[in-house]
Parts: sequence; C-alpha cells; structure tokens
Amino acid sequence: MSDDIGDVVGPITEQIEQRFGLSINALKDAVEAVPNAHREATVVVRWHGLLTESQAALERAEDDLLAALDTQPSEVDDPTLDLAHRVDAAVAIRDGRAVALRLLLEPNASGEQDVEAERLTRCGPAVPTSPPTRSARASMPSRAVVR
Repeated sequence: MSDDIGDVVGPITEQIEQRFGLSINALKDAVEAVPNAHREATVVVRWHGLLTESQAALERAEDDLLAALDTQPSEVDDPTLDLAHRVDAAVAIRDGRAVALRLLLEPNASGEQDVEAERLTRCGPAVPTSPPTRSARASMPSRAVVR
C-alpha cells in the first residue's frame, strides 16, 4: 500500500547521511563502537532505528489489511475494521517518530533542539509503540458498507 508519497524513511536517512557525512550503516557502526563519543549521533541513530521499526510495522499492517480486504464482500467486518485502525495507529507512530527525527536534525531549531533531544534521550517516544487493544466498540457501528 505504501508508495513514494509515503516514503518517510528514505529522505530522513539521506538527511542523516548528509548531516554526519557517513552512510547510515557506517554511522550505526560508529555509534555502536563508541556510544558516548557523539551524543547527537547516538540519539539520531536510536530514533532512526525506531523510525525504521515503525515503518516495517506499518507495512505489515497495510499488507494484513489488503489481504483481508481481498477476501471481503461489499461489507467490511469488524476484524477488517480493526486492521484499518491498526494501519491508522501505525501511520501515527511512524509520523511521530519522523517528526522527532526532523526536529533533532533541524539546525535552526534555536535552542529547542537541545531541550527536545534531552527529553527524547531521557524519556523515549511519547507515542505508544505497540498497537492499542480495542476493548470497547461503543463508538463504532458493527458493520460498515464499502462502496
């Protein structure tokens, strides 16, 4: 389901490589070898890993949804609707991580970058990284019709 419009990881990876003058793999190796040598690189590599992890989760969720939709008649059942919600959550997580990385890479963040980088280093992602469980369906109709 993802296409070039949804390619978030590629441009950010290129931005990281330009910023540090290394390929992403070389930068990861350098951070792994000496994690405390360059704090900014360590934080950026960590968030890049979280971003690629969330992109992979999004792609799996999209594949699952497409497979379910291929087997559906005109009506979408509750499990398929849950898969659609899973895709929405995965997009939000991926996009949130992309925003965090862009903030870390923005050279004109006027001091806010250091504050945000410190918060991210201490706290980790603000968005939950596991899909939410849906215990109640009170706000959703039991059946949706796809046209």
